[in-house]
Amino acid sequence: MWVLVFFDLPTETRQERKAASGFRKKLIKDGFGMFQFSIYTRFCPSRENAAVHIKRTKMALPKKGKVCVMQITDKQFGMMELFHGQKEVEPEPPSQQLELF
Repeated sequence: MWVLVFFDLPTETRQERKAASGFRKKLIKDGFGMFQFSIYTRFCPSRENAAVHIKRTKMALPKKGKVCVMQITDKQFGMMELFHGQKEVEPEPPSQQLELF
């Protein structure tokens, strides 16, 4: 089983940023890894083990924002298609140094 945690938390005030950061830190402490900026995943060997980690996630929920927890099988997770675009590279500015031949 895989447990996925999706979240959209407010970060406008210092207190909101602290709550969002605290939530992420608790996910990491519980063995979740960042899949994307607001998506964390954790492999669990059984439904019972997944339930333990979901319960911990629920206990760590911040007061504001949206959090979604989803469970999928390892087979379903393996069927995920990932696409990575190329990072844009800015051209280097011309050298200001004189070249001697």
